[in-house]
Amino acid sequence: MRLRAARLIFAAGVAIWPAGSIAENWSIDDERLRVTSTGAVPVAPSFEAHERAEPAPPLAEPAPQAEPLVAQAPQDTPLQPLPQVDESAIRYFAERGDTRRLEAEIARLRALYPNWTPPADPLAVPENVDERLEEMWRLYAEGRLGEVRQAIARRQSEQADWQPPADLLDRLQLSEARERLFNASDLDQYQMVVRLGSENPSLLTCSEVDVLWRVAEAFAMTDRQPRARDAYRYILTSCDDVQERLATMQNASTVLPDDLVEELLTLERTGEDGQGEFASIRDARARDLLARAGEEPTLQVAGEALRRVERLAQDGDDASDPRLLGWYHLRRENGEEAERWFHLALEREPTGEAAEGLSLALIERDQFTEAEDTIYPYRAENDDRQAVYLAAAANLLGTEPRVALSSQVLARIVAEAVAVRDVTVARQLGWYARAYGQHETAGQWFATALGFDPDDEPSAYGLALTRLQLGDDTGVAELRRLWTGRSERIFAVGTPNAIDATEPAQVAAPAQSQPQQQTRQEESQPVASGPRASEQPARTAAPAPQRQTGCRTTVDPRSLSPATALQRGWCLMELNRPLEAAQAFDVALASNAEQARRDAAYGKSLAYLRAGLVDDAAVAAASAPMTPERGAELQSSILAERALGAFEKRRYTEALIALDQRAQIAAERNDLLVLRGYAYLNLGRIGDAERVFRAVAATGNREGLRGIAAVQESRGAN
Repeated sequence: MRLRAARLIFAAGVAIWPAGSIAENWSIDDERLRVTSTGAVPVAPSFEAHERAEPAPPLAEPAPQAEPLVAQAPQDTPLQPLPQVDESAIRYFAERGDTRRLEAEIARLRALYPNWTPPADPLAVPENVDERLEEMWRLYAEGRLGEVRQAIARRQSEQADWQPPADLLDRLQLSEARERLFNASDLDQYQMVVRLGSENPSLLTCSEVDVLWRVAEAFAMTDRQPRARDAYRYILTSCDDVQERLATMQNASTVLPDDLVEELLTLERTGEDGQGEFASIRDARARDLLARAGEEPTLQVAGEALRRVERLAQDGDDASDPRLLGWYHLRRENGEEAERWFHLALEREPTGEAAEGLSLALIERDQFTEAEDTIYPYRAENDDRQAVYLAAAANLLGTEPRVALSSQVLARIVAEAVAVRDVTVARQLGWYARAYGQHETAGQWFATALGFDPDDEPSAYGLALTRLQLGDDTGVAELRRLWTGRSERIFAVGTPNAIDATEPAQVAAPAQSQPQQQTRQEESQPVASGPRASEQPARTAAPAPQRQTGCRTTVDPRSLSPATALQRGWCLMELNRPLEAAQAFDVALASNAEQARRDAAYGKSLAYLRAGLVDDAAVAAASAPMTPERGAELQSSILAERALGAFEKRRYTEALIALDQRAQIAAERNDLLVLRGYAYLNLGRIGDAERVFRAVAATGNREGLRGIAAVQESRGAN
């Protein structure tokens, strides 16, 4: 994690050198920060033009000592003033008109040399001025450190007895150290940063706050958070620049754990307006906490943080804070509060996120009309919003008592359901039509839902009830046959075992990706009029699969008793895991009970058929005696699968043989008649194909019409 942004913000307005008024320097080693109270120790200022630094205003007396981080090192010997003072920097700043740096330099020299008196006229050129030394100072001030070194080396080679001023060498060394420290920090060489800080304590002052930030970051990145905390604490207890203090707290928030950040926040100062200087940081932390809580329902948010964000949401004019509050309350199933905040967010900024949250809150409160209307304009933005719209629409259709929807709303629900092939909405359209006595329309919608998902049992159940209502006994019988062993209530439709069954009307809102709401999961079926099937009718021809959550785990069926294995086999069939079911049924075949063996053989055969293993299904069907009804059903299913497999392999004669054999034991369905017609067509038996297709078309089946068109096209080609 890097802290570049704050550094760039403040680099242009920070005094990069310690003024004479700063009375403390730091010494850093690998394990601790140590403050050394040095009184008037000479602290080398930096005049690097490339850092564009502004000097701190000089103070006549040293500033009060800051509280040391660990311990203070005693000072035994006061510094003595030197007999000669290098005033070249004063002249240079005076010539450039840089009064702030001029004053800072004078303050520094006064602190170093108490008996020294600054020149009355800094611009007065002294006699015998050293022009080459003046040039070195100019290069230094422009940040051309390498050229300064070259100039020093060149002059020493020419004048063996000449030595550069110690002040210039100290400043040059300090600037080079700062540059190396910055480079190490930029390259994430944190140990190097700590070492350079330790070797150059003059850099660790309030006027070098960027250096302090980098050292603190280096400690944090090397798992020494308490040392980083101490560095930030030093700035907050010793430095007064408001912007630097705020940036310090921002930096600390990015690298320190919450408890250490809270500790540093206690060092906040109150401004003249009565506001704490770190109010913006407290606001950001409260927002971050609320955002995390919107993703983690178990995360508790302190009342202070919640109240702070609520105050920001009420007093501000943007939509982000109300959205945060909306997701927070929605995640905790507080639909009323979530609705209030999402309403505010949507008013301020109409966005899909706010509409999505508001719709979920409205669904939570059973206000489906408003939910559908709110999310509809944003439904196509992404999959999540489309799912929310479909949930709102399905719930709206299933509302009890029924809501009379306008043609406009119904039209857009229908269009969306068909466009995305949504089973739930299509099924609910079927129940909605049944509620208004439109049974033919209801049947079409249930059939459409099954077209989207052939294994959707609730749609098949609705279709069975509707066909019974319309007197379509053949259609009911076909559905009972298809769902034998898979749904007891469908198998019971139209039999004396059928009794009233209440169906839940509402569906669940979709499980949302963060920060959306996770809601309940329920089956989508309203109460249907007309004859209804029982949820648990008595067993008739076939054993029904038992719903067991236990069969979702992997178990070796050989470890089970035959009775348990039989039950597990039907459970696995309901989960559409036919091969595992076949293994369970195989264990159940060892039962001592004859009925259990028959049920196991029947189930094993059905499992292999569902897996497309037709030959294995035939073998399983012969593994135990069966009733004539079951035997005929399995044989017809096996022959149908063989016909289909042969047709796909372009073995049209074999397909016709299998169809002829099946026709001897069961009526030929329209889909198999269509298969027969195309087999004739591919064998060149045009007349037979046309006869079959016309018989199918006479039932109203569109595939028959397509087959007739194919016959005519074939004749035209010939």
